Amino acid sequence: MASEAAQPNSLSLYDGNADKFNVEAAEKLANEALRLPISDAVPLYEHLLATFPTSAKYWKQYVEALMAGNNDEATKQVFSRCLLNCLQVPLWRCYIRFIRKVNDKKGIEGQEETKKAFEFMLNYVGADIASGPVWMEYIAYLKSLPAQTTLEESQRMTTIRKIYQRAIVMPTHHVEQLWRDYENFENSVSRALAKGLVTEYQPKYNSARAVYRERKKYVDEIDWNMLTVPPSGTPKEEMQWVAWKKLLSFEKGNPQRIDNASANKRITFAYEQCLMYLYHYPDIWYDYAMWHAINGSQDSAIKVFQRALKALPDSEMLKYAYAELEETRGAAQAAKKVYESLLGDGVNATALSHIQFIRFIRRTEGVEAARKYFLDARKSPNCTYHVYVAYAMMAFCLDKDAKLAHNIFEAGLKRFMHEPSYILEYADFLCRLNDDRNIRALFERALSSLPPDESVEVWKRFTQFEQTYGDLTSMLKVEQRRKEALCRMTENGESILENSLQDVISRYSFMDLWPCSTKDLDHLSRQEWLFKNVNKKIENPAPVNGPSSADRTIPDIPINSNISGKIVYPDVSRMVIYGPGQKPGITTPMVSGVSSTLPNGISGGGATAINDTLKSLPPTLAVFVSNLPAVEGPSPDVDFVISICLQSNIPSASVKPSAPQQLPSGPAPSTSDVSGSSKLRQTRDRQTGKRKGTERQDDDDTSTIQSQPLPKDAFKIRQLQKALATNSRAGGASSRTGGTSSRTGGSASYGSGFSGDFSGSSG
Repeated sequence: MASEAAQPNSLSLYDGNADKFNVEAAEKLANEALRLPISDAVPLYEHLLATFPTSAKYWKQYVEALMAGNNDEATKQVFSRCLLNCLQVPLWRCYIRFIRKVNDKKGIEGQEETKKAFEFMLNYVGADIASGPVWMEYIAYLKSLPAQTTLEESQRMTTIRKIYQRAIVMPTHHVEQLWRDYENFENSVSRALAKGLVTEYQPKYNSARAVYRERKKYVDEIDWNMLTVPPSGTPKEEMQWVAWKKLLSFEKGNPQRIDNASANKRITFAYEQCLMYLYHYPDIWYDYAMWHAINGSQDSAIKVFQRALKALPDSEMLKYAYAELEETRGAAQAAKKVYESLLGDGVNATALSHIQFIRFIRRTEGVEAARKYFLDARKSPNCTYHVYVAYAMMAFCLDKDAKLAHNIFEAGLKRFMHEPSYILEYADFLCRLNDDRNIRALFERALSSLPPDESVEVWKRFTQFEQTYGDLTSMLKVEQRRKEALCRMTENGESILENSLQDVISRYSFMDLWPCSTKDLDHLSRQEWLFKNVNKKIENPAPVNGPSSADRTIPDIPINSNISGKIVYPDVSRMVIYGPGQKPGITTPMVSGVSSTLPNGISGGGATAINDTLKSLPPTLAVFVSNLPAVEGPSPDVDFVISICLQSNIPSASVKPSAPQQLPSGPAPSTSDVSGSSKLRQTRDRQTGKRKGTERQDDDDTSTIQSQPLPKDAFKIRQLQKALATNSRAGGASSRTGGTSSRTGGSASYGSGFSGDFSGSSG
């Protein structure tokens, strides 16, 4: 009773999931089946294998459970269902164990059946890279058979030699071991024959071993435990698809340079194994079928397509490809059945299936048959204007019957007057007939019935027609009517009514020829944007200490530019005026000598990263950084900004560590306030020529350090700044010791510590 209760619970766990191909639920169901008696587990296995029909591990688990219950008939039936579709060595070895178990006590007859089973297995999976144990097991089985006579012994040795010679040319994991076993075997039989046979097969073995090493690289990338699920675009699925593509390409290259029959057999085996895991990928099925067709085996290609449509019954791509192959080989009736499967009962047939069937009928059965089917297809509820356009153009271009095509378009117009695309297709057809009067009548009829928001493309085509084929009066008239129609659809419709130079460009351009340069086009497009956005309201407020809204209403767009017209400009219609707002959650950097309040009143808790960054900066630079406004958008290059700031004349010793100064918050000081006194700079310039030789040498040494590339590490910047500050204090002390002062002609100037402007002189 407990097992009966477990079964529906397990199935409900799997069925209740919205995803039919839920891998986790499938694994749980398989584990649950292992714990149940085989009679209760059979429904679970059948349910699993209905969803994953190429999962060799589930088939193996299923047959092993049946074998454990000694249910030989059921085991045979399961093997007959799975072996040819699951070319995996572990499953086939399970099959051999079953065959040997069944035939173990049948004497000579059982031995022959077992040999046939081994040959059957090697014919299908002998080319697998993991098939080495299968070859070795077969050879061991042959060696274990008793030989009653000398003739039987000779036949057995010959059979073993042939199996060895087949095995050592297969690029498998055990190819080296098989070669050693083969050498020992030949030497044990006859040393005289062994030398010649080993020499003959040595190059073949070397080739197989080299190919194995290359083959292993591709095989190792494949997940052999993956369940087959429809493609969902996950990275793992894409990697597996690529891995299989690489392996197939490798096998198609015939790296071992074997004969075509053997090479094709290996390629077929690779495709069959690939489809075990990429069972729901239509491109793999198509590649497999077309490979057969290209290599002259169209019957095999047909069988592959039939299997593909069984695996993917809803794939229209595969159906069209299958019908195409049948038609190319002259099997029109078989192709017609495929097309009819696309149509179904006709009620749910798509417009595309109607169109393609009409074309097929015309190719194979003639014009009248195609016309008859069109008359039936237009009655379908799913018949769209595409069917009318396709058949009308078929009658016009293929049957050379312009009158019939015109009648079809007119019949469709009664049904699809509300479709702008149909109007445009009809207009193109009338242009081919050079029927300008009916073209204008068509546009007038369509524009009178179409709603304004759906008539934009029709108006555009009508305008283009008049610009190309009409006179100036009709051209200007249609353009004005178009503007009036579009005016009612937009808010600033009055501006559309005005004439612009863009209208002239539209009238007098042809294909890729323009009556102006690309620079002029760029200039006009910018002006048009400015005109459209000049009166827009600025929703975001201006910053507190920033420029007024009036100063920043229109972005600074250069009118006269030398930029090439081929440059792709951003969508400036989405630009807005920047107005920084308060950002809660940002704390003030707690640096000595720095205000505890950020600009614009921003305060709050939690920005540890900002605090750590500002603590690593010198106090004066930290003050400058903390007073920068908030930035919304791309961040600047921090190293570049710091290097520019350090090249500015910021006094590095202005804050004493013993008495931290509380600086007020607000905007950063102006450049003139931080760069140093201009008088000092002028005095330094006047005293440059009076430097002594030793001072000039010291200055050269300092300049050597300053001329080095700017460091990008904040710690290095701080250390270098401290060293320069120490040098500056030492220079001031020596100046006082010499009895000189700024009043008596001595001067000391402090420029940029990194730009080479730091100097000191005494008179």
